[in-house]
Amino acid sequence: MTKSQKVSLFLLRVSLGWLYFYAGITKVINPEWSAAGYLKGAKIFAGFYQWLAGSDILPAVNFINEWGLLLLGVSLILGIAVRLSSMLGVMLMMLYYIPILDFPYPNPHSYLVDEHIIYAFVLILFASLRAGRIWGLENWCSGLPICSRFPKLRDWLG
Repeated sequence: MTKSQKVSLFLLRVSLGWLYFYAGITKVINPEWSAAGYLKGAKIFAGFYQWLAGSDILPAVNFINEWGLLLLGVSLILGIAVRLSSMLGVMLMMLYYIPILDFPYPNPHSYLVDEHIIYAFVLILFASLRAGRIWGLENWCSGLPICSRFPKLRDWLG
């Protein structure tokens, strides 16, 4: 990989990381925030999303949403466990994409593809290129003794 490709990948990783971190931290520090409105407006799989918005499970959904975004952002910014966090982030993006899809329009300005799909593809790119090893902490993490003992862990952490 050339230096300009590394710089581009690093800048993309950190900027997308900031986007997720900011989205997560604003939800964590706002006690009024809830995913209920988004979930209740689902157009596809409405029953599933209505269930997620139920009073019994909504606190867990809110916690996973807030902290999932925040930790995904931290992972991308620091370049640690990028493969694992990227795959979990793809699942999160699909959970955001599906309820707003009024097939084939996810929003009035898109046809099939919106920002959630783009974010998911970028996360897949990060996972496949091991983007955390480009000026991130994954090189350090993969050299830890625990990664030597459990090689599969090295695959997920970097």
